[in-house]
Amino acid sequence: MSLGANGLPYPIPIHPNLVHLTLGLFIIGIAFDIVGVLFPFEKPIFKYLAIPATRFNFFDVGWYNMLASAIVTFFTVAAGFYEIMLADPPTEIESAWGLDAMETMLWHGVGGVILLAAIAGMTVWRGFQRYLWRSDTSQQVQWSYLLVGLVIMFVMYLHGTLGAQLAAEFGVHNTAGNLLRMGQDPNLLLK
Repeated sequence: MSLGANGLPYPIPIHPNLVHLTLGLFIIGIAFDIVGVLFPFEKPIFKYLAIPATRFNFFDVGWYNMLASAIVTFFTVAAGFYEIMLADPPTEIESAWGLDAMETMLWHGVGGVILLAAIAGMTVWRGFQRYLWRSDTSQQVQWSYLLVGLVIMFVMYLHGTLGAQLAAEFGVHNTAGNLLRMGQDPNLLLK
């Protein structure tokens, strides 16, 4: 198998791109559910700005983004494990958190599986609220659901920092960084 400057058999790493899709979908899902819950307070603002908004529409966006996040996260974790198997990080470097590359990859991998389970669990919880528990109420989500969503966002931040350390500090699958280490100009080679 021929590996490129990023240590992968393809030019652009898949995992980081899917990670940002997962993050965006999850954060938007929770954010729109928060807006839906706070809608009675925001309704005068929407009316003043002439924005035709209904509470149920915000909950629709929250639900479909959460569902999409759960689906994409399976592919994100799968791509992450494939790319982590091809990683060849330096062994003599420590991250800003005092971890070596293998420890960072281990924690990032375990954290990815935990976040996958958390996002899937949140989606199931959200589905029960939408279709069974709260289908006849105007507030489709529970406060506890929103609080857990915010906690998961904080865990995503910590987990993402580990991933950023893998790329920035250890150069794992960092195309431009690896080309610079080899003394080559990424501007010439990555056209």
